[in-house]
Amino acid sequence: MQRRQRRRTGTIAAGSALGLTAVLGGCGLTGGSEDVTLKLVAAEYGDSAANSSQKYWSRVADSYESNHSGVKVDVTVYSWNDVDRKVKELVDAGQAPDMAQIGSYADYAAKNLLYQADDLLSISTQADFASQLATAGRVKDVQYGMPFAASTRLLFYNKGLFSKAGLTPPQTWKDLAADAAALKAEGVSYPYALPLGPEEAQAETMQWLLSGGGGYTDSFGTYGLDSTENVATFTWLKDELVDKGLTGPVAPGKLNRAAAFSAFADGDVGMLNGHPSLMKMAKKGGVDYGMVRMPGHNGPSKYSMGVADWMTAFKQNGHARQVGEFLDFVYSEENVLDFSREYDLLPVTNSASEAMSVGERDAGLKPFLDALPQSETYPVGRTSWAEVAAAVKKHIGEAVAPGSDPARVLGGLESTATKADSRS
Repeated sequence: MQRRQRRRTGTIAAGSALGLTAVLGGCGLTGGSEDVTLKLVAAEYGDSAANSSQKYWSRVADSYESNHSGVKVDVTVYSWNDVDRKVKELVDAGQAPDMAQIGSYADYAAKNLLYQADDLLSISTQADFASQLATAGRVKDVQYGMPFAASTRLLFYNKGLFSKAGLTPPQTWKDLAADAAALKAEGVSYPYALPLGPEEAQAETMQWLLSGGGGYTDSFGTYGLDSTENVATFTWLKDELVDKGLTGPVAPGKLNRAAAFSAFADGDVGMLNGHPSLMKMAKKGGVDYGMVRMPGHNGPSKYSMGVADWMTAFKQNGHARQVGEFLDFVYSEENVLDFSREYDLLPVTNSASEAMSVGERDAGLKPFLDALPQSETYPVGRTSWAEVAAAVKKHIGEAVAPGSDPARVLGGLESTATKADSRS
């Protein structure tokens, strides 16, 4: 049979914000020996044509197809601004892809549109996932979201600015406020950059909530945005940083993460929370930087915020066996390492993490790798999270605005979360 020409299309834009035989024992798995074209929609992690995700996926697909006759992999890449919307449009039109590498999965799982990981992956592949990421991919103890890329956050500081002010990296909130005051006295534009703008406010918020002993949910998994700990955290932020003019010329509610990162790379920021991609930006800008764990009340925070992006597999086309075999290949140590190194992200498998932790070429990522086991992710297994995250992005900046009451703002967000949860 003539080999069909693979069609690959995609847009190039800046990204976010990471084989064994599949188990065949599940009920109702379909797929025979006839030619199959698997359609994959993926997100763009590159920042230029040279390192486009399209190139990565083309290499993976070509390598897989060379050893699997009769299977084609058709990959379409969209920017992070578009990929979740594009997949939703395809699903709503009854044209779901076989696989989608996107930012969430819970809504599709709730509608019974996704294969369970057990239906697809070999036992070896499933066992290789970092345990906390695999757990984060579950809905009611069933894994639907397969982690694909991960990152954690650390506190970056400008070594040159710290040296000039005679400072050492902070370990507590009190240290951070004192360092920020000293940096302000030296004329630093953003002593501590606090990006609570609509781009990614949910990330900065979660990092601070964790450092204050709280979080989006309590130990039972129930939303608790207005907990005593969370209110105390934002009250401290407002009183000790924002009201004292230590967060820079742009109001936190108007400052986006991308702008804060750019300001750090320009040498205008003393401290901010950052993920691995900030290392490359800082080096390109000639900024000598250091990284430490996020300060807490009495010492470095025990927990870091972790973020994962997800691979999902839709049932509509019935290609469970072929999808499973392809994903086993995608999650091989070699491929996970290639992706993580290309885009400065953390591997989602134990085997790749172990290789990276001892690799000299990966030394810059080791502090993030070390933080990953103690990281906590967003409550992405809840179908209400998308609505809650949108509300946080829109309103959390109000909690530190002049004359505001953090308890009132957090109480409003908790009300939104409770109502969203009741509808899910």
